[in-house]
Amino acid sequence: MRFFDIVFSLAGLILLTPIFVVVIIVLRFTGEGEIFYRQKRKGQFGNEFHILKFATMLKNSPNMGSGTITSKNDPRILPIGRILRKTKINELPQLINVLIGEMSLIGPRPHAERDLVGVDPEILEQVLTLKPGLSGVGSLVFRNEEQILQKFEDPRFFYDNELAPYKAQLEIWFFNNRGIKMYFILIFATLISLFIDQKKVCEFFLKDLPAVPKNLKGLM
Repeated sequence: MRFFDIVFSLAGLILLTPIFVVVIIVLRFTGEGEIFYRQKRKGQFGNEFHILKFATMLKNSPNMGSGTITSKNDPRILPIGRILRKTKINELPQLINVLIGEMSLIGPRPHAERDLVGVDPEILEQVLTLKPGLSGVGSLVFRNEEQILQKFEDPRFFYDNELAPYKAQLEIWFFNNRGIKMYFILIFATLISLFIDQKKVCEFFLKDLPAVPKNLKGLM
């Protein structure tokens, strides 16, 4: 898949250059003037790397409030950041991570080490054998994660005890079903989810995912 990662990420960076230029100018002259946000994440085999995103939050946000957990109406999010996060434009710089080989277009979502607390160590060991992805099963199923977390007074507790364990099950499902066919299915499903409700997309393309836990039903 590395060949396709290089081709698609390079093509994406070229085609999206106009959007990058506009976003860079807007970010430079709004908020705190920061353009890119870099954060340590766990990559393949547990190796750390810095994930790239367009800045959408206050500079010191990881040390404020709920830390690395972000809810929809999080007060740390900058006004322009809400638009970038809703459209997922803030994730586009990760095409650079893909191009240089730190990530793949499709794979388990890379997390900060703190967000892996609720994951069974044996499952985590398997998941970390894969290169993290710009998109993937977990990213699709939890595209509305921020909306889910805003429903709880303690989003960190809910994330650790409910979301993280189920995300791990989804990534193990991907581990067992990975391959070139799944790679292209998930790329197409990701593109479609920009225009169609993600739940319908998952039901159509990913029919045999692990059952949603009781405490998550009605939230997704």
